[in-house]
Amino acid sequence: MSAAQSTEEPLWVQDRDTVIAHSGADVEWRYQKPPDYSRNDEFFNKESQYSHRSGSPEAIAQNLVRAFEMEASYKTNPKQWVSIVTDKFRMSTNGGPAYTASDVAAVGTYNLFLGETQHYSPKAETFESAARLFHTAFPDGFLWEVMEVLSGPPNVTFKWRHWGTFSGPYKEHAPTGKTVEVVGISIARVTEDFQLLSLEHFFDNSLFMENLATGEKVATGCPFHSKTSQGG
Repeated sequence: MSAAQSTEEPLWVQDRDTVIAHSGADVEWRYQKPPDYSRNDEFFNKESQYSHRSGSPEAIAQNLVRAFEMEASYKTNPKQWVSIVTDKFRMSTNGGPAYTASDVAAVGTYNLFLGETQHYSPKAETFESAARLFHTAFPDGFLWEVMEVLSGPPNVTFKWRHWGTFSGPYKEHAPTGKTVEVVGISIARVTEDFQLLSLEHFFDNSLFMENLATGEKVATGCPFHSKTSQGG
């Protein structure tokens, strides 16, 4: 897996801030404005365990998935996502249902990524409530990076880690202040210019959610969990 120097790389495998900067004025942003990742980037730079050379397979895979996650989270119209082939894209977790880009935009990456577990039910959450839950639990960011690319392309297999400091409440559970980490494998099927055709994720989603349910239960009526709370 290789690409030209950054000035010749497709936009979607450059830094996600570059993707945001080159988004047109007609982009339909979920919150009426582009996201600001400066706080997230600050903690990522402090806590990342890997430094991938620009143009390396790991850097390309990491930038592509981060661009996709940004677009899926903040651009409500999948036709405006540059990281995917919109009409062909599918995403699945642990061999489960294959969701379309429209499914992802409507339901949210958290709900479709995590799936049904003892401590989390996507059927009980909306796009907004799921985002609020995890932004509250991980106020400094729930960070993601590629560890190693194992094969590719067109089927790019890579190992990744997702982590954050559990410093805010998760539902009725008090924060532990500990780092919660999940490691997984994904397979990204891509076009010749690295647009995503599909993403298959494999990881222990039950173990991850158990780590969020280890904190002591807090009193009900917490403002973080009020139906009218606008946190996140």
